Amino acid sequence: MRGIRGELCLFTITLLLTAGGLVMVYSASSILAQERFGDGYYFLRKQMLFAGIGILGMVLLSRIPYSSLKHLAYPGIFLSILLLLLIAVPGFGVRAGGATRWLRLGGFTFQVAEVVKVVLVIFLAAFLSRKEDHLREFRRIYPVPLAVLAVLVLLVLSQPDFGTSALLCAITFLVFYHAGCRIVHLAGLLSLAVPGAVYVLIFEPYRLKRLFAFLKPWEHATDSGFHIIQSFISFGSGGLFGVGLGNSTQKLFYLPEPHTDFILSVVAEEMGLAGVSILLVLFSVLIARGFVIAARAGDRFGSILASGLTVLIALEVFINMGCAMGLLPTKGLPLPFISYGGTSLVVSLAAVGILMNISLTHREEDMEKTGGMR
Repeated sequence: MRGIRGELCLFTITLLLTAGGLVMVYSASSILAQERFGDGYYFLRKQMLFAGIGILGMVLLSRIPYSSLKHLAYPGIFLSILLLLLIAVPGFGVRAGGATRWLRLGGFTFQVAEVVKVVLVIFLAAFLSRKEDHLREFRRIYPVPLAVLAVLVLLVLSQPDFGTSALLCAITFLVFYHAGCRIVHLAGLLSLAVPGAVYVLIFEPYRLKRLFAFLKPWEHATDSGFHIIQSFISFGSGGLFGVGLGNSTQKLFYLPEPHTDFILSVVAEEMGLAGVSILLVLFSVLIARGFVIAARAGDRFGSILASGLTVLIALEVFINMGCAMGLLPTKGLPLPFISYGGTSLVVSLAAVGILMNISLTHREEDMEKTGGMR
């Protein structure tokens, strides 16, 4: 019964976050949608459609044996590279906000990098689980995954998207660590990666501006520090219980992208510290449950896959919330399940579906071993 309660808990929390996200997307975007499209429900309708698709995908993936994902690891990487290359082809890539991160295929537009995150985790889990007897051998482990990572990072950086590139690197190193790779190898690779990260950071002036704005936002209040200052005002205005759902003033064209990158700021203003705390608790339980599933998985592939997907969700939550609170430089990463964005929502729900599948499979194997008495 413990396994059933765990899966129900994961499913319930995911639905609560998704439902809360729909409410906050409408609250944060209705006036913006009315001004841009003459329809206050524009963003809500699209998000509801993707929520339905994502929940269906979550349920299906919870029933399809996760072991079959092993066979999709290499084809998934090749397809990801192809789609990232296709973004640069005129007529396929969609430019918005100074970056070309979306791909249009057959009238359907999606953000390829969101899919790449999960595909990379599946690839790493499949590769490392096959090499589990050689995890402490540098030459047997690192060349292939690092080559794949380098190609993906270079293609994502060309969009440009530094935040997702850094996230892909962080996921890879954390998956290596969970799999049991030697810390001395990881430390050496990280020391080599730091100069490259610094170079990429200073290569584009706008990234330096964001860093300076993060360090001293009030000195850049009219340009690069404007976003974070407006977010500070949102948090300060919300107080303990907020100004009430729908009553945010910062979303009235003060706070940039209130329904995407800075949706937490709207939550803080309308629902106060109490609302943000509830979100933190829900995310914490979801992430903790993901790591429990990873620890109890019956095979190496399932364990690495579960931990990788959990790390992915945890990092996105940490980075988005950190940026909104001024703890990190601003980056365009969504808050899973909450921010507007169809690709992000579907991919996050799919990740939970895989976690549920790993948990269900482990419980069924346990019941077989104990004669159905668990």
